[in-house]
Amino acid sequence: MIKRNLLVMGLAVLLSACGFQLRGTGSTELSIKELDLSARNAYGDTVTQLRQVLERSGVNVHSGAPYHLVLTNEQETQRSVSYAGGNRSAEYELTTTLNYSVQGLNDLELLSDKLEVRKIYMRDGSNVTGSDQEATRARQEMRRDLVNNMVVRLQMLTPAQLDELQRKADERAKAEAAALDAARRQQADTPQQSPLEIPGR
Repeated sequence: MIKRNLLVMGLAVLLSACGFQLRGTGSTELSIKELDLSARNAYGDTVTQLRQVLERSGVNVHSGAPYHLVLTNEQETQRSVSYAGGNRSAEYELTTTLNYSVQGLNDLELLSDKLEVRKIYMRDGSNVTGSDQEATRARQEMRRDLVNNMVVRLQMLTPAQLDELQRKADERAKAEAAALDAARRQQADTPQQSPLEIPGR
């Protein structure tokens, strides 16, 4: 028993030294201290839970922040994994995909990506109420996973990285504006060809 406990403690120390942390036990410290947050569904569960987690992690979530996280689209799909027929149990797979982008000054997009979580639950044809509750629990767990994964993505971003992305976005915007201006000037300087006049016979 003592050897087993020592082995578990040794593994825990080794894993923590490698940077591994159990979900829910590690720090959610973010180097980004200010962030605006919005979503297509402004009062949806995902954006509400994410805002709460960010605020608990010391992030000041407000509309005047220099960077803006936008949850652009969240979709859920369901498919049958196994089918037993009749009123017997069947497995269903739920998939939730969350597209997001980070915008900087002048609403320039700095980066965009997506997150995806999956979960399988059992649906019992003879116990519809219990199956609905199981599906609800699965969706709640998936939303927690989605929020946790989003926080992990944000932890990987630093203000220096965002500043560099902003610089590149500014350069792209300037280049696009210069190209558009040059095209307009060229169009303005090009003589407009008058319609051909066919002499009367």
